[in-house]
Amino acid sequence: MVEVASFDVLVIGAGPAGLAAACVAAEGGQRVGVVDDNFSPGGQIWRGQAVGKSKTAWLDRMIGKTGIQPNRDALASYWLARTSKSDISWFPSARIVTAPKPGHLLAENADGAVSFQYQKLILATGARELFLPFPGWTLPNVMGAGGLQAMAKGGLPIDGKRIVVAGTGPLLLVVAAYLRKHGAIVPVVAEQASAWSLTQFGAGLSREPGKLAQAFALRSQLRGVPFLTYTWPTMVATDGGSLRVTLSQRGEPRDVTCDYLACGFGLVPNLELPRLLGCGVIEDAVLVDDWQETTVTSVYCVGEPTGVGGVDKAVLEGQVAGYAATGQRDRAETLFGKRDAAQRFVGHLNRAFALQPELRQIVTPDTILCRCEDVTYGRLQGYSSWRAAKLHTRCGMGPCQGRICGAALHALFGWDDDSARPPVFPSTLETLAGDVATERI
Repeated sequence: MVEVASFDVLVIGAGPAGLAAACVAAEGGQRVGVVDDNFSPGGQIWRGQAVGKSKTAWLDRMIGKTGIQPNRDALASYWLARTSKSDISWFPSARIVTAPKPGHLLAENADGAVSFQYQKLILATGARELFLPFPGWTLPNVMGAGGLQAMAKGGLPIDGKRIVVAGTGPLLLVVAAYLRKHGAIVPVVAEQASAWSLTQFGAGLSREPGKLAQAFALRSQLRGVPFLTYTWPTMVATDGGSLRVTLSQRGEPRDVTCDYLACGFGLVPNLELPRLLGCGVIEDAVLVDDWQETTVTSVYCVGEPTGVGGVDKAVLEGQVAGYAATGQRDRAETLFGKRDAAQRFVGHLNRAFALQPELRQIVTPDTILCRCEDVTYGRLQGYSSWRAAKLHTRCGMGPCQGRICGAALHALFGWDDDSARPPVFPSTLETLAGDVATERI
C-alpha cells in the first residue's frame, strides 16, 4: 500500500536552507511538507543541536538591523525553534526514489513507499564531501572530515584519540574545533591551499564581519594546533593499532601517527534529484533565477546545489524561495541584497580553496578509485569517458551509484556523468512497484 500525501509546498531536505524555506512557507498559511533522510532536522551542519529556549524576537531584531548572522549555535536554535512552532508535516528518515510524473515524487521510508503530490517544490538537497583517492584512503579509520564529525555527534568515542584533519576549506577548522572540544587530540590540521591564497581569502573577509568573527573564534579554539598550508596526505598505512599518515608538507614528506584521519577536499552538491527533474545545471550548480526558481516551472532550488557557500547563503536562499513559492514576492525581494552578498562569497571560496594540481598525481596504479566495485586507477587508464569505463569495469555502478568515485573521476580524468535515471537511491522492489501504482493516482 502506498501512502499518499499532498502539499501546497513540498521541501526536500531539512538542513538550514530547507528549514528556512519550509518555515516561511508555512507561516504564509500554506500546507507544507518536509522530507529528509535523517531522523531529525538540521542537516549535517546543525546535526544534534537542541532547540532550547531561543530568543527569536531578539535575534529577529539583530539580523534585521545589522545584517549580521548570530553564531552557528544561536542561528540553529533560532530556526529549529521557529520551525517547531510552524504547522509543518515532517517525513524523517525518508529518501526520494523517483519522480513518476510532474507534481509527484515517490519516497521510501522504514514503513514503505510514500507518494507526494505538490504544487510547488523546493529542493534543498545539500552536498556531500569530496574524496580524492590516495594510497590507503580505504583503510579503516580513514574517514571524511564531516563524516567523522557526524559519527562523533552520534556517539563515537573520540576522547583522547589522536585525529589528523586534512583536506581543504573552512570545514576543516569547524571539524577540528569540534573534535578538540570533545576531547580529541588534533596533532595537525593540513590545508592544501597555499598560505598566499589563505591570506587573500582572509583579507576578503574584512568585508564579512560575521564570517571574520567566526574565523577568529575557530582559530582561538585551535590555539596550539599546528595549521600547515600547502600540505596534504599522500599515503596512509597501518602501524600496529594506529595509522601512519604521510603528509606532503610543501613538497617534503612528514609522517604523523594517529588513530583517525579525517580528510575532505571540499563539498560536492547533490544534484541527482534536480537532474532527474530536468533542472538546468551548469558547472556543478543548479541554474536559478532571482526567486530561486529553476528552469522547471514551480521547482525551486536553494543551498549548496546552487553553489557551495555556507550557512548564511543557504538560509537566505531558503527564505527567498519560501516566500516566492507562496506568492510573497515583496518579502522575498527585501532579502535580495543580503542574499546576493552571501552568494558572492561562493566565488571567494572557490578561488581560495582551488585544488592544487599535485593532488591529481598522488594516486598509484593500485589505488582503488571505486570502492564499491574495487576498481583501481590502473584499470581506468585508456578510457575516454566515464560511460566507457562503466561498460568495461563497472566503475560507479555499485551501491553508492557513483556518489563517492564520481567527483574523484571528474578531478582526475575530467569525466562527467550527467545522466539522471531512477532510482535516485537504491530501493526495494516493493517501493518501485509503488512507482507503477502512482500512475493511477
